Amino acid sequence: MFSMKYKYLLAFSLLTAVGLALRPAPPAAWGFFGHRKINRMAVFTLPPEMLVFYKKNVDWLSEHAVDADTRRYASKHEAPRHFLDLDRYGTPPFEGLPRTWTDALMQHYQYFYVNGRGDTLRLVTQPIGEQTDSLAFAPRLAKGERVGVSRQVFRQFFNQQILPRYYDDEPWALSPAELSPLFGNAKLDCQSVFVVDTFSQHGVLPYNLEQLLRKLTDAFVERDAKRILRHSADIGHYIADAHVPLHTTANYNGQLTGQDGLHAFWESRLPELFAEENYDFWVGQAQLIEKPKDFFWDIVLTSHSLVDSVIGIERSLRGQFPPDQQLCNEYRNNTFVKTQCPEFAQAYHERMGNMVESRMQAAIRSVGSAWYTAWVLAGQPDLSGIGSEQATLPDSTDLELQKALKNGQQLGRPHD
Repeated sequence: MFSMKYKYLLAFSLLTAVGLALRPAPPAAWGFFGHRKINRMAVFTLPPEMLVFYKKNVDWLSEHAVDADTRRYASKHEAPRHFLDLDRYGTPPFEGLPRTWTDALMQHYQYFYVNGRGDTLRLVTQPIGEQTDSLAFAPRLAKGERVGVSRQVFRQFFNQQILPRYYDDEPWALSPAELSPLFGNAKLDCQSVFVVDTFSQHGVLPYNLEQLLRKLTDAFVERDAKRILRHSADIGHYIADAHVPLHTTANYNGQLTGQDGLHAFWESRLPELFAEENYDFWVGQAQLIEKPKDFFWDIVLTSHSLVDSVIGIERSLRGQFPPDQQLCNEYRNNTFVKTQCPEFAQAYHERMGNMVESRMQAAIRSVGSAWYTAWVLAGQPDLSGIGSEQATLPDSTDLELQKALKNGQQLGRPHD
């Protein structure tokens, strides 16, 4: 007789297999191959004290390396976690873009208010004269005067009244009573205030990495095997995304320069063709990340420094290869698909030198180092005595993701 747990797992496996057969494949930066390879090889950068847990779960970490892409079918908040359009914020090193999450949101949110006559007006949030610590935060008082609010007071108000609403449906409305921490009992010419997020749609990748590192650290503190594995798989995915140059630009698929399809070409087609035979994935030991925020931002900035080469070299080769030698039919999954011809891909790969390999290698080192750093920050808990069986069991989250993926409606900006 089979145990109840075995029957449960068998039933779920069959259900999952049917779902996999019917569902559309989610697009994944680095493709399925790249993400799974990066998470798998990151395991072998870890010290023995961590390897005792991670090695026995290496298959799980590899398979679930693409869970974050699956969530793009379930939540509108997921897509921005995979990229950051740095070129929207000026020129390197983009000093005008705050490196902290709260400051970035405060700076790029837009604020509107409805006055006593029902007019919707833009609030002003800029320094008053030479008082750089003060903000002119209209609405006006009933008698027409503007109110000056210190940045410190406004930041506290933002953290208490606005930031907790981040995952609510937009626009976020605040009543005059909720503005009292800013203006006290002042009589405002205001019926309500609306806050609009104009920031997240352009990507939040490095901010997300810092938050997820904290979650992984907390999971280590609690020695929760299931959460350790889930957060490890996820941060591995996002760190891998951060190493892709096209995840740092508004021209993420070459769509602004007439190079549609560039995204999948660089991060999926090239690794699939050349990685297994030509790349060295043994990258040494994981290192402690002393300043995680700076570390994650350095990854993104380095990736962005390669954008011009990624785009320019491919555009140059398009002028050298006839169209019928750029895209070829390839038989996949019982059907023919259009993809880059091997000769065209070979030329692109060679012109970029070892760029793709070096970004994959850097991603592996960074993923292992993030896992290691979270473990150290948690006090280096003993991982030898915690189980992993629970992490492989399906839960409501798994089932909801499978349902969303089967529906096939991706939310937010696509990868390509």
